[in-house]
Amino acid sequence: MDNKKYMIPEVGRGCAFGYDEQGEITAQMADGCFKLHETPWLAGYPDHEQCDIFEVRFKNTRRSFYQNVNNLDLQIGDIVAVEASPGHDIGIISLTGDMVAKQMRRVGFNPFNGEFKKIYRKAKPYDIERWQEAIAMEHETMIRSRQIAAEMGLYMKIGDVEYQGDKIKAIFYYIADGRVDFRELIKVFAEQFHIRIEMKQIGARQEAGRIGGIGACGRELCCASWISSFSSVTTGAARVQDLSLNPLKLAGQCSKLKCCLMYEYDLYMDARKAIPRIKEPLQAIDGEYFLVKTDILAKTMTFSSSKEMMSNVVTIPVWRVKEILAANRNGEKVESIAGDSAPAKNDEPTYRTEEDSITRFDKSKKRKKKRNNKPQSRTERAPKEDGDSVANAAPQQDKAADSAPQSDFPQTDAPQDGNSGQGARGRQPHRGRNNRFRGNRRPHGEKGQSEHKPETKE
Repeated sequence: MDNKKYMIPEVGRGCAFGYDEQGEITAQMADGCFKLHETPWLAGYPDHEQCDIFEVRFKNTRRSFYQNVNNLDLQIGDIVAVEASPGHDIGIISLTGDMVAKQMRRVGFNPFNGEFKKIYRKAKPYDIERWQEAIAMEHETMIRSRQIAAEMGLYMKIGDVEYQGDKIKAIFYYIADGRVDFRELIKVFAEQFHIRIEMKQIGARQEAGRIGGIGACGRELCCASWISSFSSVTTGAARVQDLSLNPLKLAGQCSKLKCCLMYEYDLYMDARKAIPRIKEPLQAIDGEYFLVKTDILAKTMTFSSSKEMMSNVVTIPVWRVKEILAANRNGEKVESIAGDSAPAKNDEPTYRTEEDSITRFDKSKKRKKKRNNKPQSRTERAPKEDGDSVANAAPQQDKAADSAPQSDFPQTDAPQDGNSGQGARGRQPHRGRNNRFRGNRRPHGEKGQSEHKPETKE
């Protein structure tokens, strides 16, 4: 592969750098390598109104709107030089046409003094080369700035550094719990890096959006993909949706409550209006029933006859609960809280194949029985089954006879030293106390010889 045509992606800016056929440096947009991406829904339709305002994106989640005063032919993905204070910056066109006005209305963008900043020109090779040099300095500058802030004893965390396209200014994004006096810090930064300094405080959610990542759902973080304005999230949203108040499950990668807790909050609030509030237990002839669970979306309520434990659990619909409450207010007790309503059944939905079932991994594993593999002594090794053949026992007899010392008694068909537990007759020798064979004991006065009682065939 020719090195001049090879493009090196830059994830923070969402572009790739390389060289053209003439050997000049160039850059082009790289899909999927930038934050806050959008879908051009109106790309196939003609523009109703000619708009000279374009959305330009920079590093990670920073975006702004600029005016095309020079009537340049600009398309999405073009790299342009725009006005900055001071100098100029390099960005990429991310939105054009009628969608720009809708985006400005959604994010609440207001130009400074009613005037938009200008788009100067399309980026030239010299601009792109200088821009690439500025990008290469960002990581080293961030590490050094963190060390300086720690040496000065400031309680702040510098999460990101973004250089301007002309290398004369840098934005330092930091997180702090309280107010930080960084006037002395700015002087040290200016002397250390020889650039103009701009400090910008962001929250934990904005930092997570700038860094990016994968959420618990398996998709890209919402703050990095499409959320540009954040709303406050409280534990009340989790209580309304009957979620477990477990901080490990409710917190996102920014250590704050997940933004997705607010997605279905309005739906649960509307559905909760139809569910009555239970302050006292339901009165029935067979006893009192206490509320233990409420399914808001299914509009069912579960009651138990005991306040301390789950006993005689009954699940009834909301309309039946309202009927019981009306009867209790009139001083009447119902015969049964279930009434004519059939008990709720939690039937598992059917699936086309076994691979689609969500319970295919829930099969209980068979427990293997533990085998008692205790070592046995040489005199206790006997065949396990009664059906062992003489052919299997014969080699054991010959091996025992060769290894045993010679005896003065004649050899017979009786088993030697008890090694053949069954023998040719299929009988097992009797075992005495301590699991030893009788008849295999040695006389007190002899060593190395086994005493055998000769047998004769009748």
